[in-house]
Amino acid sequence: MNIKNLAVSLLAFIFISCVGQNNTAFTPEPDFSVYHVSENFIEKNNIIETRDGAGINNIPIWLLAYIDGGIEAVEKLDVYKDKYIFIALNEGENITVLNKWIENFSEKLDFPIIAASRIDKRIISSATLYPDNEYGRFYETMIKYAYSTEYTGAVKEDSYWIKIWYERENTWEYAESYKFFILITINKTSLQPLIRGMMMRAASNVTVTNTQNSAIDRLRQTFFEGF
Repeated sequence: MNIKNLAVSLLAFIFISCVGQNNTAFTPEPDFSVYHVSENFIEKNNIIETRDGAGINNIPIWLLAYIDGGIEAVEKLDVYKDKYIFIALNEGENITVLNKWIENFSEKLDFPIIAASRIDKRIISSATLYPDNEYGRFYETMIKYAYSTEYTGAVKEDSYWIKIWYERENTWEYAESYKFFILITINKTSLQPLIRGMMMRAASNVTVTNTQNSAIDRLRQTFFEGF
C-alpha cells in the first residue's frame, strides 16, 4: 500500500470511528485545510495585520520563533525545553469560520491527526527507500495506532492569527489571506512512553522478515533522535 492511499484510508478510518462513537468530527470547509508543518513560508514583510493590530511587535514569541525557524526553533525556547511542540495551521479569507475552528479545536479529536502526521514523517525519514518495504506491516499498523491513540497530556496552550498579502500564482494580482495558528504542547515524559507503547504493540502484532525486524529494532532505538 503506498503512502498516499494509506493516508486516505486512515483519515476515513478516523472519521468513521468518531461518528460511530457519536462524537463530533471536525470537517474542514472546502476552502481551507488544517496542516501540521515543520517549515514555514511566511515573509515577515508580507504581514499586514495581526490579531492585536498592525506590525509584528505584537506577535507572541512562540509564533515569531516558528516563523523564523519552524517547530525546532519553538522547541529551543527555554519555556518549552521539556515539551514537544505542535503547530496547527489553518488559512483562508473567512475570519469567522477560522475563529470557529480555533474555538472547536479538540485535543482529543483533532490533535491525534497532527501527532500522527509527525510520527509518520519521522518513520518515512528513517527509511532508506519505502517504509512499507523496510518495515513491512509494522509501518501501516504503527500509523493506525498513531491516528487512533488518545494523547493524554496534550494541551492547546495558545492561538493567534496574522493577515498576509501574497501574489496569486501565475498572475500579477495580489490577495490577502488570514493564517490562524494553534500552539499545542505535550510533555516529553508523556509522549515518549505513548509512542514507545505504540511501537511495542505494532511490533508484537505483525509478522515481518528478519531484515524488517532488524530495521524496526533500529527505529525503536533511534526514533526520538530528530523527532
